[in-house]
This record gives sequence, structure tokens and C-alpha cells, in this order.
Amino acid sequence: MKGHPVEVLLSEAEGAKALVVGSRGMGGFRRTLLGSVSQQCALHATCPVVIVRANVEVADSATQQAE
Repeated sequence: MKGHPVEVLLSEAEGAKALVVGSRGMGGFRRTLLGSVSQQCALHATCPVVIVRANVEVADSATQQAE
């Protein structure tokens, strides 16, 4: 299917249990947490949206308390 990524994803997600998208966060501001496509999908989808970000470090709470 061809078209604008947001429109295509939202159309394909109609009736789905969830929409899973990635996020590069490379929109207008490099430090943005969400890319524009993933953000628009989250705002307009008719199903739950899961946004997966790469290279996000998550500290273990036990490790943080030990430091």
C-alpha cells in the first residue's frame, strides 16, 4: 500500500488489537522522544499503540540504590 506513512499505518490498524511502531526520534528536534509518525499514530489510532524505541538504557532500581 502506498501513501503517507501515518495514513497507511492507521488504515491498516483499523480493527487490530494493537499497532506497534518504532521511533527514531529524528524529527524536527533530535532530542524528541517520539518521531512524528509514531506520535501521530499514538494520537489518532483506534487501537492501542506500542512505541518501541531503540538504544534506551534502563537502569535497574537496585543498581541505582547501591550507588
